[in-house]
Amino acid sequence: MKRNYMLDNYINLAEKFRLENKLFKSVGFLKKAFNYAQGRDKYEILLKMGLIYDEIGNYTLAERKYEQILEINPNEPRAFYGLAILYDEQKKHDKAIKYYEKAIELKPDYDRAYFFLADTWDSIGNKEKAIKYYKKTIELKPDDFWAYINLGSIYEEIDKNQNALDMIDKALKLKSDNFLALFNKGVIINKLGQVEEAIDYYMQSIEQNPKYPYSYLNLAVIFKDKLDYDYAIDIITLGIKNNNKSAFLYYNRACFYVHRGNLKEALEDAVKAVELNDYFIDYIKNDEELDPIKDLYDYKEYFNK
Repeated sequence: MKRNYMLDNYINLAEKFRLENKLFKSVGFLKKAFNYAQGRDKYEILLKMGLIYDEIGNYTLAERKYEQILEINPNEPRAFYGLAILYDEQKKHDKAIKYYEKAIELKPDYDRAYFFLADTWDSIGNKEKAIKYYKKTIELKPDDFWAYINLGSIYEEIDKNQNALDMIDKALKLKSDNFLALFNKGVIINKLGQVEEAIDYYMQSIEQNPKYPYSYLNLAVIFKDKLDYDYAIDIITLGIKNNNKSAFLYYNRACFYVHRGNLKEALEDAVKAVELNDYFIDYIKNDEELDPIKDLYDYKEYFNK
């Protein structure tokens, strides 16, 4: 009885400190708990330790804990899944795929393994397999919001826009106020030519999350295409107010200012974009849309030095 009491006590303390984000303390109590553990309790504790080591970025110790689990129980799917996640985070995609597949082999209804296997295939450009495994995730877990979102995004990337719309609509049935789902629907229906409806969805996305800069950009671009530069500038200026470290917003507002003939403001935004991210230097130098500011003295002083 004493052993069980101590085991439970240490596990409870470890969980308490984990919830308080005191992860090193949590691991310390898990180590104490391990000394009292037997049988299944041993690899349950090792699994908790592996997850924490992964969270703090110590991949070596996390890997060792999952391997210890497999030494105790070679058929524990969660250990293979844990290893797959570790390798995924380190961009070791071939290993990650191998271990996701092993986890699925041992637990054919392991929906999280299917989900992240799909994500891995997507990240290395195999859209066909990504679609296959997201579909399997949804088959196992029909209320998986992110599976619909991710699958919809893949369909949109490959221009299967009606399929994409179907997935986003299913996601919105689950979470009607999610800013990313609203944004993605704006993207898709804009591609389908429903511009006014797309404007509404981008505005809803901004209302739900004013800190997501891409909603402002896409909405502003619609009004730029309508040649309504004043409103495009107003939208992107609001975006900058709420996301003042987003270099691409300044870059695009510089382009809008050029169309309005506000060359001084355009140059200021071009400089600000570069100050935030020097990635934009070459874009600005090669962007013909910004040619009107390139004869300015201050432009030459800043960009040709």
